Formats: sequence, C-alpha cells, structure tokens
Amino acid sequence: MLSNLETMAQELEKSSDYRVVRKYYRRDTYALPDGAATQLGLILDTETTGLEVFRNEVIELGMVLFEYAPATGRIYRIVDTFDEFRDPGYPIPPEATALTGITDEMVHGCTIDESALESFVSRASVIIAHNAEFDRAFVEKHWKAFGTKPWGCSMKHIPWYDEGIASQKLELIALRLGFFYDAHRALDDSLALLHTLTCTLPVSGRPILKPLLDRAMSDDVRIWAVDAPYSTKDVLKARRYQWSDGSNGLPKAWHTSIAVSEFEAEMQFLNDDIYEGNAKNRVKAERIPPEKRFSSEK
Repeated sequence: MLSNLETMAQELEKSSDYRVVRKYYRRDTYALPDGAATQLGLILDTETTGLEVFRNEVIELGMVLFEYAPATGRIYRIVDTFDEFRDPGYPIPPEATALTGITDEMVHGCTIDESALESFVSRASVIIAHNAEFDRAFVEKHWKAFGTKPWGCSMKHIPWYDEGIASQKLELIALRLGFFYDAHRALDDSLALLHTLTCTLPVSGRPILKPLLDRAMSDDVRIWAVDAPYSTKDVLKARRYQWSDGSNGLPKAWHTSIAVSEFEAEMQFLNDDIYEGNAKNRVKAERIPPEKRFSSEK
C-alpha cells in the first residue's frame, strides 16, 4: 500500500499543478562518513507554561546531539537524544496543555537531572534553537551549562526570505521544504529542525546549516538606537528592531543584533533615516561573543 501511495505521489509531482508534502519520520543517519572533520552540534526546544520567562516555567526539554562538518554544513547522523519533563510547581495552564498535550499528571514530580544535562550539553560545539532568544532565556534560568557554548538561531540566522520562504515559522518552513511533522513537543520539534537543517536552500542550493554556522560562530554587534524619534518607530520595527522598556538594567531604546560585517551599513541607515546625520552621537554599540548571544544575563 505504501509503495502505491509513493507511486501516486511521484506522479503528482510531475505536474506543476500539485505539490506533495510528505510526513517526517525520524532518520538517525543522513550521510555516511566522507573523511571530513566533524563536530557535534546540539539542537534544543522547550515547552513552557507560557511566554514570559520571569512568570512561566519549562515543562519539557528536548535535545538532539548530531554530527556535522563545520566546513560544509553537511549533517551526518543523530548521535544522542535527551527528552525530559519538568514539574513547574503549579498547575499547567489549560492553553499550554491544549497546545502541547502535556498534562499535570505527565509532569508530576518530574525533575531534570542537572549532571545528566551538563554531560549532554558538554559534548556540543554549538547550540541551535528555532527562536533561540526565547529558548535560551528559559534554559539559562535554571541550568548554567547553556551559557558556555556559542548559540545559533535557525529562525534569524538563515536568509529564509532571500531564499523564497516568506515565513520564519518552522512548521511553514517545513511545508515549503516538502514535509510536515507533529509539532509542539520538545523532542519532536528538535528532530524536525534537524531534518530541516539537512535540506538545501531553494534558491542558492547551499546546505541550510552552513549560513547558520557561519553566523553562530562569529561575534554580533548589539545596537541601541537611543532617543530615536517616535516618528521612526515603524521604520525601526520594519527593520526588526525591538523595544526595550529599560527593565533589568538595559537601556530604554530600540535595539537589534547584527553581524559585525553589517555594522557600517547599519550605522549608515541610522544616520540617514533615523537621526538625520547625528547617529554617531546617539547610537550605542557593544560587541557580543557567540557564547553570550541571546543571553538575558548581563
């Protein structure tokens, strides 16, 4: 029966009127050893009781350790996985259960062994998450091991738009790449992200992991557009600046993080479009090493 369905799918793919999307099933091996130097990367995902790190808690942590070639971005195999529940200490909100399927009974009394977690994370050369700013804030709240590795974000560090993919949502990216998966469980989402990173970008044909690695292993520059005129807020938002309300000792200003190579162009934009020639005296910039990227800790 399965072979008949695949035959039908292949026939449909011959026509430009149809696009076939296949269900993702876990694969432990993607490529055989080819003599290239390899390292281990770690993909993680969290399920939480809500979106606010200071109010909400992790209820599931899923991680995938995988082998890859830094020079090419080629992914070879899954090395290990980690999937644990965590009791938040209070009832899981109904909306979180509706999204994830995780109930109070499933997490009751569960803890994540810190030594096992540290041992798992210590094997990786880089940590990757989809919307890493969100996940890092939650995991570094409890576990210091995540503060010692470079971080990359598959949502922000891959040029999806330039490659003809307008959405940064992982489920929609997967559909564009030809597969779908069961979402909103930590390990399932991590495995789906790994599968995404084994694909090639639609326009350039590059391995998807490669541009992410190039950015993840280099420094960022965090720019604070201090006292930017209120009238420019929509321009800054369109350029993916975010607003900081001044809490946690951070400046009260619009801010963004960019690659070091993009700094001069960004300063030119701020000078011409935001500050009318006076950006040099208004903008604050700080260099962020890969290990501190997306960290909420000062």
